[in-house]
Amino acid sequence: MSDCQFVAEVSSNHHQDLNRCFDFIKVAAQIGCDAVKFQLFKVDSLFAPEILKQSPAHRDRKQWELPEHYIPELAKCCRENNIDFSCTPFYLEAVELLAPYVSFFKIASYELLWDNLLIACAKTGKPVVISTGMATEDEITHAVEVLKKHGSKPTILHCVSSYPTPSDECNLSTIGYLRKRFKCDIGWSDHSRNPNVVSHAVSRWNASFVEFHLDLDGEGEEFSSGHCWLPHEIAPVIQFSREMSAIDGMPGIKISKSEHADREWRADPSDGLRPLKKTRTSYLR
Repeated sequence: MSDCQFVAEVSSNHHQDLNRCFDFIKVAAQIGCDAVKFQLFKVDSLFAPEILKQSPAHRDRKQWELPEHYIPELAKCCRENNIDFSCTPFYLEAVELLAPYVSFFKIASYELLWDNLLIACAKTGKPVVISTGMATEDEITHAVEVLKKHGSKPTILHCVSSYPTPSDECNLSTIGYLRKRFKCDIGWSDHSRNPNVVSHAVSRWNASFVEFHLDLDGEGEEFSSGHCWLPHEIAPVIQFSREMSAIDGMPGIKISKSEHADREWRADPSDGLRPLKKTRTSYLR
């Protein structure tokens, strides 16, 4: 089994506080994550004017925005903590702004249908990860074809875009189906907050990438929705999943490192006695 990349999604739990953002990065590194991901959006560019005009709740999300000038500082903090920096762009200009800093781009489920965003990310030459939540197979196929046409072979995350996702709706077998269908790296974008779901995605379905929503203290804007993990909850899940991955190994017959010393002490086929005759000779010297 290949190693799984664990990515902590900060989403809008940062409170527009740079030091809190730094804390997310440091905690993500401490609990064993390979990357931490933020979201870069502007409410005025995210929702249609008629929605913002009618909905105070959507207008209020402006306080969830990540300030653009944080990006270089976040990338620097990630380098200092030996963890990859990623971000989801939600407007086209964000792609160009993020490109010098991110290790990979993530396209959110809600933006999967937006070809121009897919193309902009692909053209940067950076790896692209997409989530499939709510999408039909035809819609996923189209997104993958668009990305490939513009030079990107994406990582695809099976995703159920309900917050939180009921365990009996996770349908993790889709990970195997997507791998066979698209012949690329397939992972799981978690909204279940269920340790068994995440562990099973890795150990049973060989997810190569697991994204999960993280909060530091239960005070984040999105924690009350029920899909965000706390550090002490997800840390043992990451550790267990990595241990299971190491235990499963890779398919095929091979001699383990710990076996090599005993190979010469097997029974010799000529007389059935241990060790092999060549080993007996060297043993007597």
